[in-house]
Formats: sequence, C-alpha cells, structure tokens
Amino acid sequence: MTKTFSTYFRNSKLELAKVIFPTKPQVKQAFIAVLIVVTFISLFLALVDLIMSSSLSAILG
Repeated sequence: MTKTFSTYFRNSKLELAKVIFPTKPQVKQAFIAVLIVVTFISLFLALVDLIMSSSLSAILG
C-alpha cells in the first residue's frame, strides 16, 4: 500500500514537471480576450431579449 502511494506521488511529480505554465502576459492577454467575448455575447443576448420581448408585447398587447 505504501509503495503504491509513493509511486503515485513520484509519477505525479514527474508529470507536473512537464507542465508549461503560462506567463503573466499570456494570462493577461487571455483574460482580455475572454472579457471581450463575454461582453459581446452578453450584449447580443440582451439585444435578442429586447427584440423578442418587444415583439411579444406587440403581439399580445
């Protein structure tokens, strides 16, 4: 049982050494890209909601 844990932790450490973590400018660039995409999508959905609610109000009202 102890051997399996030590093997697991050794293998985990080896795999973690292979990971390439992003640099600070890469993180900043990805954050800005995500922020822009989320903003445009939320504005688009707000516009669709406004159009659909106003058209439904015109039909029912």
